[in-house]
Amino acid sequence: MNLTIYQVDAFTKEVFKGNPAAVCPLDEWLDEALMQRIALENNLAETAFFVKSGDVYEIRWFTPLSEIDLCGHATLASGYVLFEILKTEEARVRFHSHKSGELTVEKQGDLLVLDFPSRPVAPTAAPDGLAEALGKAPKEVLKARDYFLVYENEREILDIQPNFSKLLEIGAHGYIVTAKGESADFVSRFFAPEVGVPEDPVTGSSHCNLIPFWAERLGKTELFARQVSARGGELFCELKADRVKIGGNATLYLKGEIYV
Repeated sequence: MNLTIYQVDAFTKEVFKGNPAAVCPLDEWLDEALMQRIALENNLAETAFFVKSGDVYEIRWFTPLSEIDLCGHATLASGYVLFEILKTEEARVRFHSHKSGELTVEKQGDLLVLDFPSRPVAPTAAPDGLAEALGKAPKEVLKARDYFLVYENEREILDIQPNFSKLLEIGAHGYIVTAKGESADFVSRFFAPEVGVPEDPVTGSSHCNLIPFWAERLGKTELFARQVSARGGELFCELKADRVKIGGNATLYLKGEIYV
């Protein structure tokens, strides 16, 4: 069996920046174990697989270690493949995830805009060992699926050097660290060693938490965000009721074939 694979750098206009995602369009679903093995072989934060079903695309996302419930950058990358390579005539493509419902990607000029569920966070107690694992205690600790940790300023976010072994001992899916930005409304980083992604370069799903939080904190619904990982990424954000809009660019790095 030969499968076409694309690798797309999401949330950037330049290759080698943003977040690389593998995208595998399928005619029909593969065995789940095979998709997991392909994701492990790709060794990227996420590999997206999608299958057309009527007027929507069923989509699933795999890290090197497990299937996850929601992924922004690989959905953006999948939209890029449909618009720019497979040349869909639609201005908006609809994806359906059994874990996160309907998601869309809309082409707006040179931007691709995700429509995702808003996931507000709530205050929680800091888990034992958190400050030691991150090197500095946050000023606020909140949580939805992931721990959401607010720091004083952008410099503190840049300076965090996680001890990933200690984060694994805590046992959470992921850790969002964030602060008010200097060159953006807010900045963030995202760590998820439990699912095989020590630091994710640019994370769409974390902005489902970040956008409602910072919209309320800053008193506005349209925000510009930067994820300040080594590769970096830019996100154009909007809160719309119980949904969030996450806009970004994407660029193709490679096209190839998988032989399985």
